[in-house]
Amino acid sequence: MIDGRRRPGYVETLPPAVKQDNVGAVAAPPPEAFPIDQFPVPDRWRLVKALCPDKNFVGLQATCHSPFDPYHQNGLKGDRPVQIDKKPFFLPITGDDWFFGLNGVSDTVVEPRSFPTPVADQTSSYPGAIDTFGRQKSLVLAQTFILGAGLTKGSTAYKPPDIEYRIALAYQVNYVNVEERRVLHVESSRPSHRTDSFLGLQELFVDKHLGNRSDRFDFDSLRIGIQPFNFDFRGFLFQDNQLGVRLFGNRDNNRYQYNVALLWRLEKDTNSGLNDITRRPRKDYVFHGNLFVQDFPIPGLTSLASFTANWNRDRRRVTDHNGFPTRPALLGDQRPRDYDVYYVGYSLDGRVKRFNLSSSVYGAFGKDRNSFFTSRPAKIRSLFAAAELSYDLDWIRIRGSGLYTSGDGDPKDNTENGFSAIFENPIFAGADTSYWIRQAVPFAGGGVNVSISPRNGIINDLRTTKEEGQSNFNNPGTMLLGVGADFDLAPQLRLSANLNRLWFENTATLRELRNEGSIPKSIGWDLSGALIWRPSMIQNVVFRLSGAVLNPSKGFADLFTNSRGDNRYYSVLFNAILTY
Repeated sequence: MIDGRRRPGYVETLPPAVKQDNVGAVAAPPPEAFPIDQFPVPDRWRLVKALCPDKNFVGLQATCHSPFDPYHQNGLKGDRPVQIDKKPFFLPITGDDWFFGLNGVSDTVVEPRSFPTPVADQTSSYPGAIDTFGRQKSLVLAQTFILGAGLTKGSTAYKPPDIEYRIALAYQVNYVNVEERRVLHVESSRPSHRTDSFLGLQELFVDKHLGNRSDRFDFDSLRIGIQPFNFDFRGFLFQDNQLGVRLFGNRDNNRYQYNVALLWRLEKDTNSGLNDITRRPRKDYVFHGNLFVQDFPIPGLTSLASFTANWNRDRRRVTDHNGFPTRPALLGDQRPRDYDVYYVGYSLDGRVKRFNLSSSVYGAFGKDRNSFFTSRPAKIRSLFAAAELSYDLDWIRIRGSGLYTSGDGDPKDNTENGFSAIFENPIFAGADTSYWIRQAVPFAGGGVNVSISPRNGIINDLRTTKEEGQSNFNNPGTMLLGVGADFDLAPQLRLSANLNRLWFENTATLRELRNEGSIPKSIGWDLSGALIWRPSMIQNVVFRLSGAVLNPSKGFADLFTNSRGDNRYYSVLFNAILTY
């Protein structure tokens, strides 16, 4: 024999058999008990946990933790099924594979800011304040707590749930302080500061699995109740939690995804923006259908084609909780109005080689039954387009943004050409870091309680609020060009900077409402920056500090000239989000 070589025909003898005596042990089942190569394991989720609380075994360090630890497996966040023999009394369930998930969010906002603040007709807190615009500083403090719970049946790690029940409550306490009266409340006798609180129901739905359509778990599901809706990649048209029915699913190994939804919009609390289920829902109905196609038109891009219909019948006069009229907006003839508008959209999101691309185009058409300029019906014909292109250089992402919404060039004809969304919440061009997107600038002198663009919105559509007001297609439109960059200074720290140039698309509507002969299109420069810190490199703890400055140009200065010489406006935002 040579080490490492074998001789043909030679068979080495086996070593002696090993004998093991285990008195009283149960004999192993015979091979014929397992006709296939798989066999069931009872409660596979708790095999290792059954060895707890042995803290000395290294393999258990990621398993033996408190149920309140959100960073490791526990039953409160749906990692293990509910034990039926030990289930809480408030869970009326039977059978296996039920998972209970609990989540909580603390959202803290501290926001000093300034904006053109109108002086009330009746009174001012300062002697000699006879100008149209008064002192501009204000402070917003808001603390929101969100508590949600979900109950799901089915092994959802690899297939859709059989059925899901979910509820989420949000409670907010907010404080606002301004320097002029009759800004926070219609009564001039009220002080220039306000503390308010509200409890809203943000989610309450049941999700039923209708069936699988392939062995790769292509499926159809039906969801009924208050639930989140987002109609495009960036929240340009609609992003909100509303009452509705949604049929959704996928095909061809998840390459095709579809949604068909019918919404009945709920009223909102004025100061918190949360759902107010104590008031009857609005007569505002939305139908939406879309189709996602992955790797189309080229690999790396996802296409989204959509059709949306908004049938608004809010003809009842409504004032908000602060006494200001919200429907109809106090513009033009101030008569109640309703409209039917249809949106046809196409969006792209993904990568083209090393470039990241996100874009959306919408065409809106329909009928406004009472144009507030003419008191006659008018056709709606308007356009929206936006795109963001970015490029990654190691730890730096460079971005370029562009947005266009058509404006109305002749307010007194029978066509409304201004584009208006249903409920926008755009993640675009700096998002809520941007001054123009974050703040609502009041259209003083042209309409009571009307803003040029809504808070957390980018479209200049002259509506009261997106929460309680109506869409308005008699507006000056918006144009934006922007550049920005994200710098990942460390895994925990990101610096984001944005510079946007803003214009009105057409100022004919503004000239008519303000009774001015000419108003330039230029709004100004919006410069903003933000620091985002994630101390544990996860999304459970996120701190954000941002600042923005609006340097107005001729169009903005023409609308908001004041004798105090205020020519720049700022917005500072500190936001802390803690998530369990």
